[in-house]
Amino acid sequence: MRPVVIAMLWGAAVFGQAQYVGSAACQKCHASIYDRWKKTRMANVVRDPKEHPEAFIPDFSKPDPLLTFTKDDVSFVYGSKWKQRYFKRIGDDYYPLPAQWDVAHKIWRAYQVRAGTDWWTAYYPNDNFKRPTGPTCDGCHSVNYDIRTHKVSEWNVGCEKCHGPGAEHARQPSRTNIVNPARLDFVRANDVCIQCHSQGRPLQTQIEGKAYDWPVGFHVGLNLKDFWNLEDHKPGETNFTHFADGTAHKNRMQGNDFVQSQMYTHGVTCFSCHDVHGTGNNADLVKPSSVLCLECHSPGSPNGPHVASIEQHTHHKPGSSGNECVACHMPAIQPEIADVNVRAHTFKFISPVATDQSKIPNPCTACHSDKSTAWALGEMKKWPNVSPWRLE
Repeated sequence: MRPVVIAMLWGAAVFGQAQYVGSAACQKCHASIYDRWKKTRMANVVRDPKEHPEAFIPDFSKPDPLLTFTKDDVSFVYGSKWKQRYFKRIGDDYYPLPAQWDVAHKIWRAYQVRAGTDWWTAYYPNDNFKRPTGPTCDGCHSVNYDIRTHKVSEWNVGCEKCHGPGAEHARQPSRTNIVNPARLDFVRANDVCIQCHSQGRPLQTQIEGKAYDWPVGFHVGLNLKDFWNLEDHKPGETNFTHFADGTAHKNRMQGNDFVQSQMYTHGVTCFSCHDVHGTGNNADLVKPSSVLCLECHSPGSPNGPHVASIEQHTHHKPGSSGNECVACHMPAIQPEIADVNVRAHTFKFISPVATDQSKIPNPCTACHSDKSTAWALGEMKKWPNVSPWRLE
C-alpha cells in the first residue's frame, strides 16, 4: 500500500503535514459560500439534540408502541427530509435506537437492518446494540473519522470532506494547498460524491475485525477504486440493491446509477447539476430541473430531443409534471422509506415492457397509477416520434 494511503487509513488527524481545522475556519474568506452551506442538509444531517433541541421532528410525548425510548436516550439525531433516526451513545460509540420517524407519513416505523439485506449484516449480531454506527454510518456523516479512537474532526459533511484538510490553506490561502473538486480529473471529481452516495464495500472485507460500510482510508484526490467496490449486479436478477436491469433498488445509490449512465460517459459531473454549498432549488440543483436539463437538451440540439418543441417529445401539456424531463428520465423508483422513493440517476427511460418482464417500475404507470402497462405501451406506440424498438 502506498505511504500516502497509510497516513489516512485509520482516519488519522493529519494527512501528510496538512491538518484538519473544521468548516468554521473557512468562513472568514468564504463567508457567502459558508452561509449557504450552513443551511444545507449536508451541514445538518447529524445533530446533537442537547445543542439543537429543535432537531426533533416528532412529538415524543405522544405514546406509540414503537417508541420505547425517550429524548434523553438520544445522543444524535440523523436526517430530516425523508426519515429521522436516533442514536444512543454507549462508551465511545453510537448505536441505533429501534424506531425511526417517517417524515412524509408522520408515523413511527421500526428500525433495524434485517439480516441478509445488506452485505455487512453477516458480520454483526442481529441486534441494534451490537451494531455500532462507526463502521456502518459515521464515515460518511463526518469529516476524518478515526476508526481507532472513534473521534472525528467534525460531524456532518463539512468543507474538508470535499476539499481535504485545510489548515495550511487557512494559514496561507493558495490553490496548491487545497483540493478543488472542479479542478480534479473527471473520475476523481465524481469520486468526491460517489464515496458516500453509493452502495459498495471496502476492498478489504474486514478491517481490524470489523466490516465497514464506507471507504475507510479514502479522501478527496485519491482514486476511490483503490478503497471501494461498487455493489455487483447480475443482469436479469433483482436483489436488495438492484433491479433486474441494473437500476438501483435502494437509497444512497446515486453513484451506482450515475457511473453506468450516458451522462457519466460523456463527462458530466455530479456538480454539473448540484451545488452542495446550497441553492434555493430542490436537491440543491444549480438551477430548477426544468431549466437545467434543457440547457444541454433543448429541442433541436445535437444532444436531442430531435423535435421542434419539448411538448412534442414528452406528449404532455406545458406546465404539467409529465412535461418535466425528470419525470421520465429520473423516475422516483428507489425506496427511501416505505412508499417514499428517490429519483434514479441512470437517466434512461424505463419502458412499461420492463415492468411486465422484470418488475422494474416505469415512470408511466408510476404517475398514471390507475392505468395498466398495456395502456401505457399502447399510448406510446401512437407517438410518431418514438421508435417502436425503443419500447421493447
